[in-house]
Amino acid sequence: MRTLHVADGTPEAAVLVDGAVIAAVGPYEELAAAHPAARVRRWPGILLPGLLNPYGPEILEGTYHPDPREADEFGTQPIGGERARAVFRADPSRLGASARRGVQRLFAHGTVAVAGELKARPVIDTVRRAGLAIGRRPERLPGPVSLSPTPLVLLPPLREGAPARFAVFDVPDRAELVRQGTATCVATVMGGRLVYRAR
Repeated sequence: MRTLHVADGTPEAAVLVDGAVIAAVGPYEELAAAHPAARVRRWPGILLPGLLNPYGPEILEGTYHPDPREADEFGTQPIGGERARAVFRADPSRLGASARRGVQRLFAHGTVAVAGELKARPVIDTVRRAGLAIGRRPERLPGPVSLSPTPLVLLPPLREGAPARFAVFDVPDRAELVRQGTATCVATVMGGRLVYRAR
């Protein structure tokens, strides 16, 4: 079934998804009229191509993302530095599970691509299964390492025939997205599937 995604702030950039690809991009009214059988998903804010996070290795290999069941031991926030390395040394099997939770955190910030050289096989496999695109790392990195780096790296415009991956942010415009950050993400779509939806 085809799905038509439209955000209140960008009705001129609605996206028609057919399976894992973008079938059309254009004004909502035109796409809705041309595809009346499509399921419609309405979102608040603006629909964008999604973001590239240049800190793939730092977030997925150098950070431990605790399981909620480990809150008593590790808390609930990501752990970096020597403490993360100690966790992975003590139990290398935690790397893959941590990377899966890290990918979910990236999705919750509208990230659909990462950059940086990933070296750990469990992390590479996780990124591949999640469908995250691999982009080129900018020559000058924004800092510090963050799920919402500044400046934001927006991917090229959506186009027909491209993989259906994009994100929606509950802000009125891009300037407000920069001000408020990517925690305003309300939905992330990867390969045509809704992989994150804000509660």
